[in-house]
Amino acid sequence: MFITLEGLDGSGGTTQVERLRAAWAARAPGREVVCTREPSPGPVGRLLRQALADVTIGEGVLPYLFAADRRDHLDRVVLPGLARGAVVISDRYALSSLAYQSLAVGMDKVAALNAEFPAPDLTIVLDLPAADCLARIEARGGTRERFETLARLEEIAEAYEAAIAVSAAKGWRVARVSGDGTPDDVAARVAEAVWPR
Repeated sequence: MFITLEGLDGSGGTTQVERLRAAWAARAPGREVVCTREPSPGPVGRLLRQALADVTIGEGVLPYLFAADRRDHLDRVVLPGLARGAVVISDRYALSSLAYQSLAVGMDKVAALNAEFPAPDLTIVLDLPAADCLARIEARGGTRERFETLARLEEIAEAYEAAIAVSAAKGWRVARVSGDGTPDDVAARVAEAVWPR
């Protein structure tokens, strides 16, 4: 099973990937669970992490880098894991590209770049207002990436609505879960979305 978690920066996706891994291990001991993320830790993903912090790299370049990283990520991690019978849980996938990169080059272009990639079995979108996401980003400190301002997060939140509609029209299974509350609160809601499937 291939599960992806999506949402604005600061919505809690990284935390919930780990919570879901632990829940799966408790529910099915011995079942391999592969947790991964995009940008990936691979060579293109490392370049992307630099690009997200370096505003001199134009946003029109990012959709191509994300698509290249996704191809590499699928080939090296996701598809081999699924072939072994593992559960693969990814912190971000193509829905993020549709939301984030469509602001620079349009939804049709991003959709075309990602058209050949397989749909996850389930995509969970963590819903949290942009202002709450920014408060979490500020609380954790560190260097901010190019998308981590209130204005940009609000734009991306609107783009996520369009991205969800595009994905659902293609048959993707998308579950929206409130990202509000404690990590345990959110983990319980994520589990409710996952276990029936």
